[in-house]
Amino acid sequence: MSVTDEDPKLYAAREPIFPRRVTGRFRSLKWVIMAVTLGIYYLTPWIRWDRGPNLPDQAVLVDMANRRFFFFWIEIWPHEFYFVAGLLVMAGLGLFLFTSALGRVWCGYTCPQTVWTDLFILVERWIEGDRNARLRLHRQKKWDFRKARLRMTKWTVWLLIGLATGGAWVFYFADAPTLLRDLVTLNAHPVAYTTMAILTFTTFLFGGFAREQICIYACPWPRIQAAMMDEDTITVAYREWRGEPRGKHRRRAKMQAATEAAHVELRATGEKTGGTSPLIPMPGMPSGVGGAVPQKETLGDCIDCNACVNVCPMGIDIRDGQQMACITCALCIDACDDVMDKIGKPRGLIDYMALTDEQAERAGAQPRPIIRHILRPRTILYTVLWTGIGLALIFALFIRPDIDMTVAPVRNPTFITLSDGSIRNVYDVRLRNKNGDERPFLLSVAGNPSLTVEVEGAPDATVDVPADSARLARVYVVAPADSAAAASERTEFRFWVEDLDSGARASKDSVFNGRAN
Repeated sequence: MSVTDEDPKLYAAREPIFPRRVTGRFRSLKWVIMAVTLGIYYLTPWIRWDRGPNLPDQAVLVDMANRRFFFFWIEIWPHEFYFVAGLLVMAGLGLFLFTSALGRVWCGYTCPQTVWTDLFILVERWIEGDRNARLRLHRQKKWDFRKARLRMTKWTVWLLIGLATGGAWVFYFADAPTLLRDLVTLNAHPVAYTTMAILTFTTFLFGGFAREQICIYACPWPRIQAAMMDEDTITVAYREWRGEPRGKHRRRAKMQAATEAAHVELRATGEKTGGTSPLIPMPGMPSGVGGAVPQKETLGDCIDCNACVNVCPMGIDIRDGQQMACITCALCIDACDDVMDKIGKPRGLIDYMALTDEQAERAGAQPRPIIRHILRPRTILYTVLWTGIGLALIFALFIRPDIDMTVAPVRNPTFITLSDGSIRNVYDVRLRNKNGDERPFLLSVAGNPSLTVEVEGAPDATVDVPADSARLARVYVVAPADSAAAASERTEFRFWVEDLDSGARASKDSVFNGRAN
C-alpha cells in the first residue's frame, strides 16, 4: 500500500462561522428571551427585600457563611436541602418535557451558551458589520490599523460583558451593594476576585471564540436528547418533497423559453423546405429527438440561495436533514420565509414539524394539529411527574414550622449514675428560630412520666434563641433510681420545644439508656 504525500488528517481546524443578520418572528422571540434572561441574571442581586433586623435585605441570596438560601419570602436552611434537590429534579423533568414535545428549544432559546453567544455576535455585528464585512475582515491576512482597531474594540466590549457576567455571579453570594464597594476599593475577599476572573475568561472564550464548539463537543445534551425525542416530536425540518429539485427559477425559465423559441423556428424552417430540420443544440438546451419539444423540468420551491445556511449560528445546512449540531433556533425558518415571500412562494419550506407530519404530507394528507403532537403519553407522564413534585414542594413549604430542633445523644458514656442512684443521659439539642426576632423556647419531655429535663445554664429549661439563627443547648434527662426507665436498657420518649411567644411547637423522638438490670 502506497502512502501519499498528504495523509488524511484526523483533526480539522475550526472554520469560523459568521451568521448573517435575519429578521422574523423567531428572531424577534430570541431577542425578547435574551433581554428577559439577561435582565433577570444581571438585576436580580440588586432587588431589595425587607426581612426585618438581623437578616439580609437582598431578595435572592446564597448565604454561604450562615449556610442559608434566601429567595424573596422563602428561607431555606441546611437541613431543608430537599427543597433544592426537588427543584433540580423539576428542572431535569422540565428539560425532558420540552425536549420530547418541541425538540431542543432549551438549546435554541434559553441555554446560557446560546444567549451569551447571541449577545457576542450582536456586538460583533455592530462593530465589524454584517456577514460579508466580517468575512472580508477575517480573510484579510495583513493587520492594518482598521483591522486592529475593530478587533480591539470588539474584544474590549466582550471582556466588559464577561466582567459583568462574573460580577453578577458573585453578587448572588453576598450583599450586592456592600460587595461592589469592597470590589472597587480592593477590600473584597480574594475568592471574589478569583471567581470573577475565571468567569470573565470563560465567558469571553466560550461566547466569543468557542461558540458552536461548546454545543457540539463540550455539551452532553446533544447526545442525550435523542432518547427524549420520537417521531411525534416537533422540530425544525426541511420539506424536501416540496423544495427538490433545487434551482434558480428565473434563469431556468429564460433557458426554457429560449429552447422553445429555437424549436419553433426550426419547425418553421422545416415546413418551408418540405423537410425536417434537425435540432441545433443550444447552450443549456437539453437534447431532443427529431425536433420534439423537450419537456420542462419541474423545479421545487428551493432556489438554492443558501440563506438558511448563512444565518445558522451552527454553520449547518438544515436541508441535509436532522443533525446533532442543530439547536432548533429556527433562524433558518425566518430566512427561508423571507425568500419565499420575495419569489411569491408559500411560507413553510423550512418549518417546525414532526416526522409523522412529513409522512402525511408526502402522502397528500393534512398534518396532525400541534396539540396532538404535544399531548401524548410521554409528555403527559413528564407533566404529571413535574407537577406532582412541584405540588409536594409547595405543600412541604407551607407546613414546615417556624421552629425546629435536632437531637444528638452523647454516647460517651451512654448514661451516668448520680450519687442518689438516679440515671442521667446527656443530649446536644440544636434549636432553630426561623422568626425575625428573639424567642424563648421551653424544653420538655413526654412519653414517660418519670423522666425530667434540665438545661445547662437554664434552671427553668427555657432557652432564648436569637432571631433567625440556631442555638446549641446541652440537655440532661434524668430518671429516678427506682423508676422503670432507670432499670430498663432503652426507653423511648419525645423531646418537645415550645415557642412561649407564639405557642408554636416542635418535637423529636429519642431514646433514654438505663442500667439494664
